[in-house]
Amino acid sequence: MGESLPASVWAHRGLYAGLALVLLFLRLLPLGSVAGTWPGPDLLVCLTFAWVLRRPDYTPVLLIAAVMLLEDLLLMRPPGLWTAIIVLATEFLRRRGALAREISFAVEWLMVAAVMAASLLAFRLALMLAMLPQISLGQAMIQLIASILCYPLVVGASRLAFGVRKPATGEVDAYGRRL
Repeated sequence: MGESLPASVWAHRGLYAGLALVLLFLRLLPLGSVAGTWPGPDLLVCLTFAWVLRRPDYTPVLLIAAVMLLEDLLLMRPPGLWTAIIVLATEFLRRRGALAREISFAVEWLMVAAVMAASLLAFRLALMLAMLPQISLGQAMIQLIASILCYPLVVGASRLAFGVRKPATGEVDAYGRRL
């Protein structure tokens, strides 16, 4: 028989999708569109990584894929490339969820930074092999550094505003499954 998920899980999934849509909307607004300005952080990737490491049941892979594919289409990137890279990155992090529960935040931050850097490298390599235009390496590095520096802020905001926290060791859900 199929088990239904608790309402809080569905509410948090809806919250993630809503936050993703707000971040996409803000990214599409023509704010600070003067040429030569520094690129901002990729807050959607920070949010996705933070939620996957804390509560993977709130961010199923199909929801992440749908959100990232929508971002690819709206930002006019090659459809599916960034989506595939982020899905692989989140699955890598999801498999290390139990480890992330036991390590300090500094080590988690380093792990996420390495995954962000590897994702950017894979994206740029794929664009280079396909001979597609891409932003300069300097701007990409500035965005990567800004995203890495914003990760703790996103984690803190997720914890304080939305209650997305790491489950305690031995914590179980409503069905008795270990989180």
